[in-house]
Amino acid sequence: MATAISNIFDQGYPQRGAADYRPTSTEEFMNPAQLAYFRQKLLGWKDEIIRESADTMAQLKSGPIREADVTDRASSETDWAIELRTRDRQRKLISKIDSALRRIETGDYGFCEVTGEPISLARLEARPIATMTIEAQERHERNERISRDD
Repeated sequence: MATAISNIFDQGYPQRGAADYRPTSTEEFMNPAQLAYFRQKLLGWKDEIIRESADTMAQLKSGPIREADVTDRASSETDWAIELRTRDRQRKLISKIDSALRRIETGDYGFCEVTGEPISLARLEARPIATMTIEAQERHERNERISRDD
């Protein structure tokens, strides 16, 4: 992938190192450099989640909770329950990351799935798995609340 990114920078896009690159609004939206940037960001995020999951699994395999005090044991079990809930949320996050990577491959990444408008670079920077503009997301959440209240 590093070669692909350097090739993109050789094609007239920003002449900075791949590690220094940050998308800007002065560039063509979702040009190859931006797509490569977000792809790397998503892959790095996914790798980090997988590493954390492997660490959790290693700790779980190390054996049962061995606190003698009932209160300490309850506290440890609560901590593990929270850790496992976090891992479950991250498992779901990996599928969203994979979906974003597929959108990069198909050319749909960075565009709102509702309106087709570009999603702001600031939003994608903060939440690279975003599928809607902030306005479309807010409408969606309002409609969800209204239908939940019925």
